Parts: sequence; structure tokens; C-alpha cells
Amino acid sequence: MTQTQSTKTTWVVRVPVATIWTAPDSPRDVDQCGISDTASMTEWLNHLSYDTSLALCEDNLVQSQLLYGEEVMVDELKEGWAKVVVPAQASKKDDRGYPGFVPASQLKEVPEHEWQGNGVAVVHTRQAVLLNEHRQPLVELSYLTSLPARKEEGEWVKVRTPEGEGYLALEDVTLYPSREAIPKGSGEDLIRAGETFLDLPYFWGGMSSYGYDCSGFAYNMHKACGYEIPRDATDQALAGNEVPLDGLKPGDLLFFAYEEGKGRIHHVGFYYGDGKMLHSPNTGKTIEIIDLKDTVYEKELCSARRYWQDTEGST
Repeated sequence: MTQTQSTKTTWVVRVPVATIWTAPDSPRDVDQCGISDTASMTEWLNHLSYDTSLALCEDNLVQSQLLYGEEVMVDELKEGWAKVVVPAQASKKDDRGYPGFVPASQLKEVPEHEWQGNGVAVVHTRQAVLLNEHRQPLVELSYLTSLPARKEEGEWVKVRTPEGEGYLALEDVTLYPSREAIPKGSGEDLIRAGETFLDLPYFWGGMSSYGYDCSGFAYNMHKACGYEIPRDATDQALAGNEVPLDGLKPGDLLFFAYEEGKGRIHHVGFYYGDGKMLHSPNTGKTIEIIDLKDTVYEKELCSARRYWQDTEGST
């Protein structure tokens, strides 16, 4: 091992879900469960009322979220906070990725070479329990958490965690040679992935199976099917392939704007087929499938984009 290999490091998330805040002073007293070094989404959600949940959006407190083991770039560490950029979440806010602030205690600096294993283990169940090296429960992980895989051991796979070695049940994960090797799905695959989250409560900035916002839902279902798309709806509407509104197929993204489609984009959902939409609506509601006809969405529909690859006729 060279000296360069042994000293080069990367920052990774060490809590199940880390929230990216707009500023260090954004969290309120009610958000303490979300910013502690043992952050629990379940506990935090149980503390939030409709009004305090809505304020995360209305008062511009939260930007996005990160999953356990996800890598970030740290620009600055100051007074218990890390100013970060998330390379995997493309954004017009920063050419390098999504910017914001995360409690420093929720991140860990690890040797970069140790964050590379023989492939990756990606959680495909809504939640999965990560065991420590002694096979004792450590934390509950969200859907799509991805960790370097070491080797299979019976019904388990040994993985690298921010704290060392750990184990995940093989029945809870899918193993891939690399993150880039995740197969690209069809539009129907996107819909099938999204359907498994019907009735999941909306959460502003949400990027985990404890709650998604509209664009986080779109982002993560694409991620599950091998596609990396921009994080926010306004950015998602500018990338991918434009689709005419009379040529929609299931899995296409629908975008909605104020002023009956002529103003600022404020929402995104999946075209489900038969004039229906699959989406995560807003605070107080849950992921649902609705008819677009005679709704405000029908009036505000402004464009559609396709990120999935049409595999018709392919082998």
C-alpha cells in the first residue's frame, strides 16, 4: 500500500439518515432527534406536528437528506457543523453537487481505500437492521442504503460501515459489482418501485424510506433503477429527454407550475398510465395514485421528461 493510499480520506454519513439543513441555526428545539449523533427519523417524526413539519418547507429550514454511508465533500468544519456538498445529488446551487449544512457528529472521516470493497450491498427492503461485528443490532437503515460489500457468510454479507465491519441479511440487500453496475430499469420498473411506497407520509426534503418529498421520491425511484438524476424538481425538468404531453409513457416525470403551468415549477410526479399520476403530494398527505382529470394538477401540468431507457425490442 502506498503512502497516498493510506492517507487519502473521504467523509461518510454515520447515522441512518442525515438531514441537510439550510443553515446551522435552522434546527429548532423540536428537531433535536434529527441532529443528534444517534439521529432517529422515527423519533423525530413522532415529535413533529403538522405545523412544525410544514415549517421545514415554509421557513426554508431543510434542503435534502443523506443515507448512512453516503459520501460527502466537506468544505468547512465550524462550531459543530460541516458545510458540505453532495456529489451524487446534482443541483444548480453548486456545480459540484447539493450544498448545505450537516451536524459534524453525523459524519466520519474514513480512509478512502477502505470505502471500496468487492462490490456493494444495496438495501432493497423498506428498512434493514445493520448488525455490528459481533452480530448485535447496530442501526436500522433505509431503503437504498449502499455499503461496500466484503464477502458473503451464510445468510449474511459482511459490509464496511463508518464504524468498522458489520453485517446485513442477504434477504434484505442486492449485491452488485459496483454502484455503476446497477442495471438500468424501464419506465414500468420505476412505477413498480414507487408503488411499494404507497401511503408513505410526505416529508419535506425527504430522501429516505421514512418519508420522501416529491422530487426526492422521483430521485430515489430512479436511483433504485440505475439512474442518477438531479435532486430538485426545477433541475429535473431541465435534464433528461423532453416528452410531448401526448406521448407519455409510465415512468415519465410530470412537472407542474404555478399560474396554470406558466409560472415556477413546484411539483413533480410519475406518469402512471391511463391519465393517472403516482406522486408524493405535500405535508400531511401520503404517496398516492390519482386521476389527473379535473384536478389542479391537470391545469398546472407544464412539461414531461424521460430519464429511463426504452428497452423495447432489446434482449
